Amino acid sequence: MRLEGKVVLVTAATNGIGKAIAHLCGKEGASVYLGARNMEKAKGVIKEFEDEGINVKAVYNDASKKETFVSMIEEVVENEGRIDVLVNNFGGSNPRKDLDIKSTEYEEFINTVDSNLSSVFISSQKAIEYMAKQGGGSIINISSVASTSPDISQIGYGVSKAAINYLTKIIATQSARDNIRCNAVLPGMTATDAVKNNLTPEFRDFFLKHIPIKRMGEPEEIAAAVVYFASDESKYTTGQIMEVSGGFGIPTPVFGDLAESKSKR
Repeated sequence: MRLEGKVVLVTAATNGIGKAIAHLCGKEGASVYLGARNMEKAKGVIKEFEDEGINVKAVYNDASKKETFVSMIEEVVENEGRIDVLVNNFGGSNPRKDLDIKSTEYEEFINTVDSNLSSVFISSQKAIEYMAKQGGGSIINISSVASTSPDISQIGYGVSKAAINYLTKIIATQSARDNIRCNAVLPGMTATDAVKNNLTPEFRDFFLKHIPIKRMGEPEEIAAAVVYFASDESKYTTGQIMEVSGGFGIPTPVFGDLAESKSKR
């Protein structure tokens, strides 16, 4: 029960990584709020969580309506009197339009950057207002390994996540005096429905060649890192960028080929 007594808000929390984070926070004793655009879907998640004894509610959050990043924080504080942990999990791009520097329309690029970055900035700014008054809190931003390893596509997504890494560090620096910590978790390829449905088996197999731990991550493994940053176990840890990616990007770039080769140096 590492989060007992804490109030936690997780954005984009009705599926995938966000749902896993909300679930584990609840199992660790937190009062959990799901930031959700589809409130009907949120009701199903609430029922599922409540059946396990988790204290959970939903607040409306639509990324296309930036004012909801403020209103969701206000609603949590109105209900609970505080917000201890904010997990900025929302983010994404359209892989059919967010391509390389030659092919991506500027409007698509800037909209992706704006959507992903604004969601973190606006919600964090509002949460900090309340956290400072209550004596502290923890903000955890879900970034991506795409922020540190440039790819051949999704330029807007990569740039926005790299900016979120910097925003994490500057929030940590500027809010430490108010006992507010800010850290980021960078998932690698994770076995969510979105990944399973949008990536071909061929691409997944190719990608996995370059991961020392030869598998995709599980959403629950991302959630475990978030719970660490949400708990008092990390109360002296801030401004950190933690990759949870099975070691992706650490070895030599030819690791995948060498690992499969029987030849020796």
